[in-house]
Amino acid sequence: MSGCRHVYETARLALRLAAPSFAVALSEYYRRNRAFFSAFDPQREDAFFTEVEQRILLERDVELAREDRGYRFYLFLRGKPERLIGMVGLSNLVRGAFQSCHMGYKLDGELLCQGYMTEAVEAAAGIAFEDLGLHRIEANIMPKNRASLRVAEKAGFYHEGLAVKYLKINGVWEDHIHMVLRSEQWHKETPLPEQAPTTSPAVRGL
Repeated sequence: MSGCRHVYETARLALRLAAPSFAVALSEYYRRNRAFFSAFDPQREDAFFTEVEQRILLERDVELAREDRGYRFYLFLRGKPERLIGMVGLSNLVRGAFQSCHMGYKLDGELLCQGYMTEAVEAAAGIAFEDLGLHRIEANIMPKNRASLRVAEKAGFYHEGLAVKYLKINGVWEDHIHMVLRSEQWHKETPLPEQAPTTSPAVRGL
């Protein structure tokens, strides 16, 4: 794991790096959002929604972070630390000349339009650029998913192109818009305070 902390805090959220101990909360999260996520996720088998399967997936997340190939953070309200409400992930991380990753994110359907997702995405961008030293983040979003596009735009991502029939979502090959954020944009828009040269001003690492 390269320079990444296990917990970050924003004004209202705690972003916690994946751990198998989240399995119960995560399976509950997916079950209560099963219908809501069906329009945006691949088709899921019933086993996916169980604690056993989520623990296996969380253990895989831990291994990816250990290998510096991906970092998935789970979102908890600071006032309700037992309730998992979403996630933001930095995946397919490539080093060398590329220094890039993909970003994916999702939020409990009951908590939309309250700024939580934007808060988490901005924090994750800070982690990617400041703690992980990446150059570029790409988020691929369906054109009809206006809420997710708006989150990316508010966080400073720009439209770089359209990938036709890019991912199979709920049984259908869907087009996706490439939304991109580069480190030089981030540094220009969110300069680091002198007292904290290794972390983004959007987050406080614990």
